[in-house]
Amino acid sequence: MSALLEVRPERSDFSRYRHSLWLLTTRDLKVRYSTSFLGYFWSILDPLVMAAIYWFVFTVIFQRGVGHEPYIVFLLTALLPWTWFNGSVSDSTRAFIKEAKLIRSTRIPRTIWVARLVLSKGIEFIVSIPVIIFFTLLTLGTSNPARLHIEVLLVPLAILMQAVLTLGVGLIVAPLVVFFRDLERAVKLGLRFMFYASPVVYGLVNVPKDFRPFAALNPMSGILSLYRSAFFPQELNWFDVIVSAILSLVILGIGLLVFRRTIKTVLKEI
Repeated sequence: MSALLEVRPERSDFSRYRHSLWLLTTRDLKVRYSTSFLGYFWSILDPLVMAAIYWFVFTVIFQRGVGHEPYIVFLLTALLPWTWFNGSVSDSTRAFIKEAKLIRSTRIPRTIWVARLVLSKGIEFIVSIPVIIFFTLLTLGTSNPARLHIEVLLVPLAILMQAVLTLGVGLIVAPLVVFFRDLERAVKLGLRFMFYASPVVYGLVNVPKDFRPFAALNPMSGILSLYRSAFFPQELNWFDVIVSAILSLVILGIGLLVFRRTIKTVLKEI
């Protein structure tokens, strides 16, 4: 594998980075699904099961009016992006520890070992979008069918913002876990807390007014509102989107700074 990563010297720096990033990303996807009978369906099974559980709990057991109808579409439009974020950050805690030998034996930029996790999980997210379309079609014969709105054009912006945010968090977490192994468990706890602090099972309009300023400080709030606006325009809150965009860029900047200052020591530790 290390020999394959030694790309031709005449390529530009960006071309070499892009080539190595794509090579590692496709390797991850092939390893993950080549020996799996269900393959692609494993990438959507977890969010589907979670969506079914939350749908049953909130609509059948408690019969609470959170979110918007159809609730299953409302759930999936946030749960699938959240799965991308959660999976990328979780895997970033093992980015250097799991691939230590390969990282030491190659000369490619070390940020690739985090970026390829974000990209591979992002590809899984994109190929899971047909699931939302499937459930949207199922609702067409009901009293509250899901309808696509012009705000669907904002989805690429949401993907870009989430990629920036996720990469920034990954660049912070990946090197620090090498020095503080307990941080891996702390990150998992933090992600669990952030899941319920983010408008995934509920909408921004369900957040009490006194707590909305705090909700805006969660960078996933504005990003999820962009995704949801494709079907539920009332969920779009431009203030939260702007705050999320600023925070995503700040976190990416912090991530790059932390990464550059720690990478030499990380290579000695792994």
